[in-house]
Amino acid sequence: MSEKDNGGPAFTMPMTMMTSEHIANEPEYGMTLRDYFAAKAMQGFAADPAMAAVSASRISEAAYMWADAMLKERAK
Repeated sequence: MSEKDNGGPAFTMPMTMMTSEHIANEPEYGMTLRDYFAAKAMQGFAADPAMAAVSASRISEAAYMWADAMLKERAK
């Protein structure tokens, strides 16, 4: 998945920038929607005792696979 296909920012908050000349509100970007979906998937995996035997790298890979599927479904 390319960097552009990350779903955009999960949460945007206005960030007020003040200078001596003007005040501007610009978005402040945090985690991407893809990262948010992956984190939620990992939370579910971690809640399953059967997943204790699975390596963290495999769980992380699966979480991003789920996140990519969510983004694909969301785009429909």
